[in-house]
Amino acid sequence: MLRLTYFLLASVVLLCSCEQTKKVEEPDLEEIKRLEQARIDSIKTAIHFEEKKVTVLNAINKKLKAGFNGAVLVQQAGITLLDTAVGMARIKDNLPLTNNSAFQLASLSKTFTAISILKLVEQGKLNLNLTVKDYYPEFPYDGVTIRSLLSHRSGLPYYEYTFDQKARQEKSYPNNQELIEWFAQANPRPKPYNLPDHYFSYNNTNFAILAAIVEKVSKQDFNHFLRDEIFQPLGMSSSFTARDLNDSIPNAIRTYGYQNGREIPFDIYDNVLGDKGVFSTTADLSKWYQALSQEKVVSKEMLREAYTPRSFEYPGLRNYGYGFRLWLNEKQQTDYVYHTGWWKGYNTIMFFDLREDFVIILLSNKYNRSVYHIKEVIDALHGGKRETSVEENILDE
Repeated sequence: MLRLTYFLLASVVLLCSCEQTKKVEEPDLEEIKRLEQARIDSIKTAIHFEEKKVTVLNAINKKLKAGFNGAVLVQQAGITLLDTAVGMARIKDNLPLTNNSAFQLASLSKTFTAISILKLVEQGKLNLNLTVKDYYPEFPYDGVTIRSLLSHRSGLPYYEYTFDQKARQEKSYPNNQELIEWFAQANPRPKPYNLPDHYFSYNNTNFAILAAIVEKVSKQDFNHFLRDEIFQPLGMSSSFTARDLNDSIPNAIRTYGYQNGREIPFDIYDNVLGDKGVFSTTADLSKWYQALSQEKVVSKEMLREAYTPRSFEYPGLRNYGYGFRLWLNEKQQTDYVYHTGWWKGYNTIMFFDLREDFVIILLSNKYNRSVYHIKEVIDALHGGKRETSVEENILDE
């Protein structure tokens, strides 16, 4: 009986103890919310949020007066200063743009191609010093390394001009693997513009071939590689490629490109990815920036390679790394990382400063040069504390 009493007492004590522990471990949601709000308020004070928000809004309003039709997201230290969408996603459907509208990123897509390559290098599946012929023995040009493709130093012909007549006569929509075959089978062989690694020359051929190499090494289509290795892991649920347009893309987020007042149809080269072809939203690109700044996709060492200037013959402020445009300071060190884009009515820019932790994203589906005029926004994010060397128009396309 005594033993039973002790057992019952012990059980009661244990239950009380467990209940007490449970109560202690239960999070105080209100306190968590209060602390989070205090953290946000502290950051807002530190970055002069209210002042910057007004200046950024005024700068974007000028673009609206200049005919801007698109979406804008400006963030600093994880705080959103502006997130808006203005204009039409699809004119004939009378569908307005929203913050969830997906735009063709054009050459801004090259950042995804470059990181895909560097990811495979980090996994030991690729080597930057190997050549295209190591992966495609039939490729007709010697000495073109993956490194030279990433930095636009291959000297290769421009595919979109070289094969334009062929593509349109045959009414074919080539993909990346077919593009490699076209180069291999062309007779006479298209003349290269320069020797490999001799000179920087921005060229879409480079990144179309890089996407083909990703497909060969990963044994999957480039759009599937991006989905499995980048979009899904980063929660970029509204991002896809031009090859996915006929699949289950939500109709609400689909936009069309417009130029000179007309809708641009699906282009003969839209199935060629790597140099262009990624569709995304401002919210997803914010996740892309966070992934890059927090080294979630590739290591800090790989990102340092991507952000290292490679246009050696151009000692000015603008340069190119591996799939990223760079803005240098007077000491030839990278101040800003960005990429612009233009393709069939769409023009885009993503511009960021890793030290000041800000990102500027403008996506338009109605071509407008003011997209690239962001000096006023950059100055605002610096709070007027330092002079920036960025020109008013950073158009590179």
